[in-house]
Amino acid sequence: MAKRKKYPKLPNGFGTIRYLGKGRRKPYAVHPPTNDLSKRQPALCYVNDWYTGFTVLNAYKAGTYYDGMEKDIKLDSDDVGNINETINRILNDYSQLTQKISGREDKELTFKEVYEKFYYDKYDSPKSRKYSSQSRDSTRAAYKNCAALHDRIFRNLRYDDLQNIVDTCPLAYSSLELIVTLLKQMYKFAEMRELCDKDYAKFLIIKEATKDEHGEPFTDDELKILWKNKNNDVVQVLLIMCYSGHRIGELNTICINLDKKVFIGGNKTEAGKNKIVPIHHAILPIVEERINKYGKLLLISTGSFRFEMYDTLDKLNIKKHTPHDCRHTFSMLAEKYGINLADRKRLLGHSMQDITEGVYGHRNINDLRREIERIETPFCD
Repeated sequence: MAKRKKYPKLPNGFGTIRYLGKGRRKPYAVHPPTNDLSKRQPALCYVNDWYTGFTVLNAYKAGTYYDGMEKDIKLDSDDVGNINETINRILNDYSQLTQKISGREDKELTFKEVYEKFYYDKYDSPKSRKYSSQSRDSTRAAYKNCAALHDRIFRNLRYDDLQNIVDTCPLAYSSLELIVTLLKQMYKFAEMRELCDKDYAKFLIIKEATKDEHGEPFTDDELKILWKNKNNDVVQVLLIMCYSGHRIGELNTICINLDKKVFIGGNKTEAGKNKIVPIHHAILPIVEERINKYGKLLLISTGSFRFEMYDTLDKLNIKKHTPHDCRHTFSMLAEKYGINLADRKRLLGHSMQDITEGVYGHRNINDLRREIERIETPFCD
């Protein structure tokens, strides 16, 4: 009987790749690191082979892992020799780094090293409370936007260094809030462990609310570009939101009835949770394709989608927009093409308290479909 191949031993603090036995489609469980050896962390994912599992753990240690990442990893089986050489080099570098850090004084820790300690304490330690994957994504996104600080000695940073990160960041107001939140949490963590001399983050402010805070719809020219690229995965999601009014966080929580051609449900408010939105004819083929092919509309986490969206818009020469701008786009289109205020509120899931129920109180799916089909799509071929 052939022996199962032996793989490199992973060092402490790197995580584990556990073989579950034959007869499984994905026989390897990939677990994040833990300091409590008596209690294994829940698996990040299950994979076909050990090398894919190692790639996942390496990304997890780097803070770039996202839910479903293993599906995007493609390894060339003919290049295993080079893969093994790369793995051994990574593990050797990791061992040297951890030994170096453990023997260093806290005053020499970089921003990156303090972040790693903070991240483990908040999310991965045995005493950590359960957080959503969206919370992890938001923290990692905020850290990425602090790249200018990563290699700086944490104890040497001052208020101006931190405030400059906030002031010069070109992203939307919501992203700036995530940065400020991360810095304040890191300094609270560092102050408790005497890793800093003073909590400079508590003075941070977002000096000017950008127009993105209130939203800026896509222009006609930008919508034209999106429709020309409707086969792009990211663009498809943007078009669905622009012509349905749904929030990014609602895409995989709403029910989709393809027979009746409607979206059902939402979040935020009672009106939103109970709303019914007919699927506009222009996006119906896109919705059908994604549901039939993937079983859902959004294939990655909302945090990961934001990064892909910003990158895609940049490649298409479209200025910066947030996912929520798609909702503002739907509202703008609804008003532009004459959908009455009451039905706009129904479609967006807004409260109806200021609308006379006697005038607009009884609207069925066909009524709402007639209204939403008022929205013209001159750029959709």
